[in-house]
Amino acid sequence: MSTAAELLRASGLPRLEARVLLMHVLGWRRTELITRDREPLSEDAVASFEALSARRLAGEPIAQLTGGREFFGLDFDVTPDVLIPRPETELLVETALEAIADTPNARVLDLGTGTGAIAVSVAHARPDARVWAVDRSPAALDVARGNADRLLDPARAGGTLTFVQSDWTANLDASLLFETIVSNPPYIASGDPHLEQGDLRFEPRGALTDEADGLSAIRTIVETAPFLLASNGALWLEHGYDQADAVRQLLKARGFTEVRSMRDLAGIERCSGGRFTA
Repeated sequence: MSTAAELLRASGLPRLEARVLLMHVLGWRRTELITRDREPLSEDAVASFEALSARRLAGEPIAQLTGGREFFGLDFDVTPDVLIPRPETELLVETALEAIADTPNARVLDLGTGTGAIAVSVAHARPDARVWAVDRSPAALDVARGNADRLLDPARAGGTLTFVQSDWTANLDASLLFETIVSNPPYIASGDPHLEQGDLRFEPRGALTDEADGLSAIRTIVETAPFLLASNGALWLEHGYDQADAVRQLLKARGFTEVRSMRDLAGIERCSGGRFTA
């Protein structure tokens, strides 16, 4: 019978990835991999770990193999129907929360919600907020609803989280006005070689690329967002590492003020936004 220590050595994976997969299979904590590393494992556990290891070696993302990813301190379920939440997107959540910091019962719109990571994180941090989460994919909305049901207190006072199937703002009630709109839209250009590399190969292509220059979805949002923003409402968009200047120019051309970009922990201009006064 194999032990945890033997499986980790033989997996062929980076040690951290092997540990994550083995903890997932065994239901063990990290400390147990140390204290129980010479304990014989069942044949089923060994077979499950080896199968997952083979899939990871073939390129499948860890988050899809384990079914989850931590984001903003919360554990989100992940499926192949949704983009895997990235740490850099936490900046968008922080920026949205800053934008509504002084607004009780703020209304927030998350366009292209995917797992619901942004919408749920905002609703979790601000139980009084009223958050709308939009996605054109029914499968993605199912994942987002499941995450909301599991991660949010159903009895939280005053707040709501509403899910809408829509191609961006097309199906939203035109009478709705939001203090803040946020989005992590598809911003990778169609010919970018990264689409054929690493984890991106296994994620929904429509959540990654606009099949154009990487800015078409951003243009649509910048153009339509003012119709749904309350006076002096804010729009913030995540974008590619080299798109900040182009996004700022789009915002300014549409009449946004206080336009600026925010840098992530790597120093990259990761999201840009501004305010709109009708």
